[in-house]
Amino acid sequence: MTDSNKGITFFQKNLTWWVFGCMLAGVLIGRFIPAVPETLRKFEIEGISVPIAVLIWIMIYPMMMKVDFESMKQAGKNSRGLFITWIVNKLIKPFFMYAVAALFFFVIFRSFIEPELATEYLAGAVLLGAAPCTAMVFVWSTLTGGNPAYTVVQVATNDLIILAAFIPIVKFLLGVSDVIVPYSTLLLSVILFVLIPLAGGIVTRLAVIRKKGKEYFENNFLHGFDNLTTAGLLLTLVIIFSAQSDLILKNPFHIALIAVPLTLQTFIIFIIAFGAAKMMKLPFDIAAPAGMIGASNFFELAVAVAVALFGTASPAALATTVGVLTEVPVMLTLVKIANRMKKEF
Repeated sequence: MTDSNKGITFFQKNLTWWVFGCMLAGVLIGRFIPAVPETLRKFEIEGISVPIAVLIWIMIYPMMMKVDFESMKQAGKNSRGLFITWIVNKLIKPFFMYAVAALFFFVIFRSFIEPELATEYLAGAVLLGAAPCTAMVFVWSTLTGGNPAYTVVQVATNDLIILAAFIPIVKFLLGVSDVIVPYSTLLLSVILFVLIPLAGGIVTRLAVIRKKGKEYFENNFLHGFDNLTTAGLLLTLVIIFSAQSDLILKNPFHIALIAVPLTLQTFIIFIIAFGAAKMMKLPFDIAAPAGMIGASNFFELAVAVAVALFGTASPAALATTVGVLTEVPVMLTLVKIANRMKKEF
C-alpha cells in the first residue's frame, strides 16, 4: 500500500471526526469572523449559494464522468428502482414526515413547544418532506459506489415529479391555499446540479478516452479525483455552519427538539426505500441511491418556500434550516449503514 493510499484510508476512517470538526470550525468562524459568511452570502442566485454550488460540482463531477449514454439507456430500462424512488418520495415521505413531526411537536414535546410554534415547525418539516434531494444525492451515491447513470435518471425523473406534485402535497398537508413556489430556484438547481455537471462529465470522459484510451481513463484519470468528494463535502459544512452560527447559538434547545423528528423520519424512510430495493433483489449500486434520495432533502427549495410563505425569521424557516444542519451528519451515518450491508446484496 502506498503512502497516498494510507492517507486516504486514514482520512476516510476518521471522516466522522472531520465532519464534526468542520461543523465546529464553521460555527466559530461565524461567531468570531462574521465577515466571512456575510461576504459569502452576497454570492447567491435565486436562493442558491454560488460557493456551495461550486463545491457541489467538485463533489459530483467525478461521478458524472463515469456516465455514458449507453449506460443511461440501460438505466431507463430497469424501472423497479425508479418506481421505489417515486413511490417513497411522493406517496410515503411527505405524509410520514407530517405524522412524525406532528407527534413530536404537538404530543411528545408539548411541554416545551407552544401550539402556535408547533404549527409553524410542522409547516417547515412538511416543506422538507415534500422536497426530496437533487444535488447531494450524487455525493451519497458516490460514497456508496452507486451506479452513476442510474442515479442521474433517478434524480432527473424525481425533479420532474417535484414540479408537478410539490404544490398539491403542501397545500393538502398544511391547508395553505397560497403556496408560492420559486420555480426559478427549482429549475436553476436542476440546471446547476444535474445538467451542467452531467454535460461536463460526459465531455471530459469522451475527450480523455479519445486521447488516452478507456483503460487510462478508468485506471488512472478517475483516481486523480478520489479525494475531491470528501474535500468538497467538508468545505461545504464549514460554509453552511458559519452562515447558521447565530441561529445555532441562539436557539440550541429548540434546534435539538426539531432535529429529533427530522432525524427519525430520515432513518425510517431510508429503511423503507433501501429495504424495498433489497426485497425486490435490486443490485446494491441501485438500492443504495434509491434509499438516499428519499432520505435526504432538497433543502434549498424548502428554505426558499418557507421564507416566501412565512418570512425569513419565522419558526417554519427555522425548521427547514435545521434540516440543512442535520442533513450531512445523518446522511453520512446512513452511508456507513448501507456500505456495511453491501455484502447482503
